[in-house]
Amino acid sequence: MTSAAPPHNQEDFKLKHTKPQLGERWPHGGVRGGGGWITSERATSTYDLVEQMFYLYVRVEKAKDLPPNPFTGNCDPYVAVKLGNYKGKTRHFEKRTNPEWKQVFAFSKEKFQSSVLEVFVRDKEMVGRDDYIGKVVFDMNEVPTRVPPDSPLAPQWYRLEDRRGDTKVKGQIMLAVWMGTQADEAFPEAWHSDAASVQGEGVYNIRSKVYVSPKLWYVRVNVIEAQDVEPHDRSQVPQAFVKAQVGNQILKTKLCPTRTTNPFWNEDLLFVAAEPFEEQLVLTVENKVTPAKDEVMGRLILPLTIFERRLDHRPIHSRWFNLEKFGFGALEADRRHELKFSSRVHLRVCLEGAYHVLDESTMYISDQRPTARQLWKHSIGILEVGILSAQGLLPMKTKDGRRTTDAYCVAKYGQKWVRTRTILESLSPKWNEQYTWEVYDPCTVITLGVFDNCHLGGNEKSAGGGGAKADSRIGKVRIRLSTLETDRIYTHSYPLLVLHPTGLKKMGELQLAVRFTSLSLANMIYLYMQPLLPKMHYLHPFTVNQLDSLRYQAMYIVAVRLGRAEPPLRKEVVEYMLDVDSHMWSMRRSKANFFRIVSLFSGVISMSRWLGEVRHWKNPATTVLVHVLFFILICYPELILPTIFLYMFLIGIWNYRFRPRHPPYMDPKLSWAEAVHPDELDEEFDTFPTSKPQDVVRMRYDRLRSVAGRIQTVVGDMATQGERFQALLSWRDTRATSLFIVFCLIAAVVLYVTPFKMVALVAGMVWLRHPRFRSKLPSIPSNFFKRLPSRADSML
Repeated sequence: MTSAAPPHNQEDFKLKHTKPQLGERWPHGGVRGGGGWITSERATSTYDLVEQMFYLYVRVEKAKDLPPNPFTGNCDPYVAVKLGNYKGKTRHFEKRTNPEWKQVFAFSKEKFQSSVLEVFVRDKEMVGRDDYIGKVVFDMNEVPTRVPPDSPLAPQWYRLEDRRGDTKVKGQIMLAVWMGTQADEAFPEAWHSDAASVQGEGVYNIRSKVYVSPKLWYVRVNVIEAQDVEPHDRSQVPQAFVKAQVGNQILKTKLCPTRTTNPFWNEDLLFVAAEPFEEQLVLTVENKVTPAKDEVMGRLILPLTIFERRLDHRPIHSRWFNLEKFGFGALEADRRHELKFSSRVHLRVCLEGAYHVLDESTMYISDQRPTARQLWKHSIGILEVGILSAQGLLPMKTKDGRRTTDAYCVAKYGQKWVRTRTILESLSPKWNEQYTWEVYDPCTVITLGVFDNCHLGGNEKSAGGGGAKADSRIGKVRIRLSTLETDRIYTHSYPLLVLHPTGLKKMGELQLAVRFTSLSLANMIYLYMQPLLPKMHYLHPFTVNQLDSLRYQAMYIVAVRLGRAEPPLRKEVVEYMLDVDSHMWSMRRSKANFFRIVSLFSGVISMSRWLGEVRHWKNPATTVLVHVLFFILICYPELILPTIFLYMFLIGIWNYRFRPRHPPYMDPKLSWAEAVHPDELDEEFDTFPTSKPQDVVRMRYDRLRSVAGRIQTVVGDMATQGERFQALLSWRDTRATSLFIVFCLIAAVVLYVTPFKMVALVAGMVWLRHPRFRSKLPSIPSNFFKRLPSRADSML
């Protein structure tokens, strides 16, 4: 085993405030708009959350009248664009004197090594050196500047010159050359000078892209009954069950309790499917011949597109379907008999559109809209994220004898995934790309991950020496939107922390600029009173086991579909962003959750200590005041509740001075990752099932881990509830705390003027009200409480 990483300074693991120069300027130093860097609360530019980067763009459109080779009589032209040591080439065309390339080249201004841009047209030769046709030369000081939203620069025809540039030669080329920024429309698809070493398919894997998650549906298959099912041995009455399959998901009903040819089940089977529907519902009715043997009595294959899409809880009409029979019916007489007396199955199948299909952990949920677009509410805000740069990344692989990293960043919020371009061979990459999402609920989390690109067309392997070619994890950042003040730009450097078998490692820092803009404060406050998930999750809830299995199926489908994009968003990236392994047992996580609970009782312990000091007259003035308050509350018990609410109001106002000024970040101390024991790390990174040699130990060990994983989840949920109580007055969510202290003030006034007996009577009658007057939906206080942030966002 390799030695553990050297201990880091505590400050290395903390969030750092940065002051990047955001906004736009003219490329030669002039200030755009006359106001310097854009620092106002609301700027007009769509690229005001990133540092501006300048590029020289060369658009090669086409050429005409190119001279053929005097020996071969043909011309196989291509264009080479050269700026200093950087040279980009177009593809070549065979036997074309009027080729069209329509290709863009981008050269970073930071790496300019020449004041002259040269565009060469050459004739591709199979053997020997390519023939020179002509060139065009541009003085860099004369290149015009184009800043969006200006229209694209119109390309022009240029006469080709000879090698010396003295005389014109035959042939013309259409070019456009301009100075622009990363906001230019040509930027994403351009050939970049800093990626000149990438060849072949790797070119597609370094470009920035936006992906959309597939639209997921829950498929509910209600298997009611079957008629006239017959086993191969007709002398035996079958004991039937139904097996249903959608893609790689297979579910079975229970055995019909009685042996009969007309079995009855009335069971719901739930699946996940993605549009466009590629899988079919394959349903077989089977007979349990012996405990180890099943035989198929009939089969049914149905496309998912024929089923109704349900947008509420109304019942769906059931249908009878004829089954295809197996193993008999070969004779003509039997076939006629089969058509006349066909086995049938009674089904009620629908696509559930009123649920949100969970493909990520509910603790870090980024979207809670139902599947059906008709049920979506209006957006309440806009989230803008500027992915600026990374600093101090660790080398992830060896390339040409050098340790290096080819880093890119992925951000996921709602159904939209974004991937920045890959910056080659840099431990401090600068992306400066800005992306925007619509926000439908502020109590959601955006996740950003940094990865090392291992698909650049070469034979690179990961730093660990593994043979599998997979993009390596560098780190992850989560930001809960409800912890952000609206219309404020947050510029911070987030530590990228990863837990390895050797211990906790800081892989670098990710610099972000984040702004959450509210479109309607009233709509946002109204959302705090609403359930977190769509109504159907409460009217007809799923079991915990169903939600777990459906979530992993949804994650699998999302990973497969995004892996088929071009370029693909790979499986290891999607799984890391969706926390696919968050359910696995870990002694470290269990200890961290336990100490989260212990920390919640610190307030009670300090309160009891203070009461002990009062009792022992450590501070006589305080003790006298407590005696006075005690006598007042004894004589006037109706003042107890107003006093409690008034105290909470005052505590909330007092804590406003100490409110957090930055978004949450990965906290290694909270995660118990700094002092973790090596044996616990060995257990956490052990395979599942375990790789220990003894069979009995393996069985018991895995069983213990499985049970402890559930206990760990329960302990974590308890900690989350307690931390939400703390969040009421901690100003972690400024809007929620504001609402609560206003409520406390109103409650204190109302309870002051209302007789205590009336308050107790009304509260008791409401609590004891008839079920007819109760709603199945959670109450407003419950909805408000579930939306409060917890420290789970900061857990590794």
